[in-house]
Amino acid sequence: MNILRTPDERFTDLPGYPFAPHYVEVPAEVGGEQRLRIHYVDEGPSDTGPSDTGPSDTGPDDAGPVLMIHGEPSWSFLYRHMIPVIADAGYRALAPDLVGFGRSDKPAAQSDYTYQRHVDWMNAWMETLDLRSVTLVCQDWGSLIGLRLVAEHPERFERVVVANGFLPTGDQPLGKAFERWRDFTQTAPVFDIGRAVNDGCVSDLAPEVMAAYDAPFPDESYKAGARIFPALVPATPDDPAAPANRAAWAALMQWEKPFLTAFSDGDPITRGADLFLQQLIPGAKGQPHTTIRGAGHFLQEEKGVELAQVVVNFMEMN
Repeated sequence: MNILRTPDERFTDLPGYPFAPHYVEVPAEVGGEQRLRIHYVDEGPSDTGPSDTGPSDTGPDDAGPVLMIHGEPSWSFLYRHMIPVIADAGYRALAPDLVGFGRSDKPAAQSDYTYQRHVDWMNAWMETLDLRSVTLVCQDWGSLIGLRLVAEHPERFERVVVANGFLPTGDQPLGKAFERWRDFTQTAPVFDIGRAVNDGCVSDLAPEVMAAYDAPFPDESYKAGARIFPALVPATPDDPAAPANRAAWAALMQWEKPFLTAFSDGDPITRGADLFLQQLIPGAKGQPHTTIRGAGHFLQEEKGVELAQVVVNFMEMN
């Protein structure tokens, strides 16, 4: 596996992103010797990394850390508005960069990326940090990976907040908006990441913000993970990831711990999925599900402070 690493200078003086980097290494393949470096933001009352004295994972009432997983084609920069709110409320705020994104390593071939590998990489990252009593906040591919982790390792999680996300099995159509997005990522000669994030918002982003979304990708060779992600979403019942996702749904339909949906009102890709989650997951019953107004697909970018306060309030009542 040929692995690329974005130069550190690409991440200097990004707007609203002053966070110190933290890293752990995980196997590139299960049982293999090659390693991948995963970057994560770690702020709040326990902002030490695994090589330091060791985080306690505690916040108010020992609530455990808040784990925020981004999706496609963003990176932990997406959570920059939320991290301070959660940390200031006394919780440990964790925001990793998925492999292929942000400051994490980037395998150079699209064939290096599979749905299962993404789950395995993030599971290895969680195990390395020994995260427990986790509140998951996930959106887009953060939900496709995060909900698998919840279903397969429920002992590590206490709460779930899904924002503009779902867990597809290939048994239902993904919709025209997603199909257009998937086709674009596979055929566009140049994949403009910053522009793509801007197009997923209802308001235009500042040029320096779009540039920050571009920062992890010096050229097209770094974008293999970003390009292949949409093609890895299960779109047919015989997709390689479909059986594991169906098994995850079987577990989630028994999940009784607190489960919240906080979707935006302006996302054509995931619109309506919140209702299915509320109906199918027992832990969603009686929770203060909310719709965040005035935001598109990337609601963390446009309404991050509001979403973060929803998360804090949810944790305080559960």
